[in-house]
Amino acid sequence: MTDEPVARVRVTSPRTAGARSRARRPTTAEIDAQTRLGEVYVQSLIRAQLRLALTVVVLVLATLGALPLVLRLPAVSHAHLLGVPVPWLVLGVAVYPWVVALAWWYVGEAESNERSFEEIVEGGP
Repeated sequence: MTDEPVARVRVTSPRTAGARSRARRPTTAEIDAQTRLGEVYVQSLIRAQLRLALTVVVLVLATLGALPLVLRLPAVSHAHLLGVPVPWLVLGVAVYPWVVALAWWYVGEAESNERSFEEIVEGGP
């Protein structure tokens, strides 16, 4: 080996005089880095999901919460259908499809909110 130092070579772009474009940071990086923009995106998703959850809670409270009042009405409490008291049919049969329908609707809307969030995030600002 020789003791000669190796000459350093500087490699530069031929377009050094041109204007540099600032690369945009992907939105997912904004969310991961917990920047203000990322925080706004996440907060919008949280608000949408909270609004949906509160809507479902109000529907459940309005419908199932009103059942005791409706079932105490004399016309309903003394009525029979196929020999079975109507309050039993309502509480034992009709409540469950309603709860399942609400749950199904809630999951579909929550997934729709998440898909919209993904489209916003992937599309960028």
